[in-house]
Amino acid sequence: MAHSLHLTITADVVASEANLTSAEAATWQAAQAATATSYAPYSHFHVGAALLLDDGTVFKGSNQENAAFPSGLCAERTALFGLAVSQPERRIVGMAVAAKPAAGEFVAVTPCGACRQVMAEYEQRQQQAIPLLLPGPNGTIYRFRSLSDLLPFAFDAGSMEVQ
Repeated sequence: MAHSLHLTITADVVASEANLTSAEAATWQAAQAATATSYAPYSHFHVGAALLLDDGTVFKGSNQENAAFPSGLCAERTALFGLAVSQPERRIVGMAVAAKPAAGEFVAVTPCGACRQVMAEYEQRQQQAIPLLLPGPNGTIYRFRSLSDLLPFAFDAGSMEVQ
C-alpha cells in the first residue's frame, strides 16, 4: 500500500530590504553588487551571490559564462568554491542571491539544481543551518532558515552507504 509524504517548506516573505537585519542587509546589498562582476555575454543574465562569514565579512561570487557552454559556473558555486579555497577556516552564517538582466531591474530567481546540491553539502559540512535570502516578486525578499530547504532530498554521503 502506498503512503503519501507531505513536505512543508517555510520562508518568511520580507516586504523590503528595510525589514532585514543590518547583517542581512549587508549580505543582500553585496549579492546585488556582485552582479556587476558577472561575465554573461551570452545570456545577458547577471547573478551575484554573497556569503556572510562568521567574522562579519562578506565573500562574493558571480556567474561566469563561457562560449564552450556549459563550461561556465553559477554565482552560488563561484562564491562557495572560492571561499573554500581562499578561507577554508571560515564558517558561513548567511547567504544571499540576486539576479538581473543586463538592461533591467533585479528579478525573482532561485538557484539551479546543481547549486542547490552544492549549497546543501556546504551546510552539511558545517553541521549548521545557513539562512538564505532570495529575491521574490515585486521587491519582496524570501528568507529561508536553511539552504537545505531548497533541496529536502539532497544527495549526501549517507546516500552512498550500503543499506
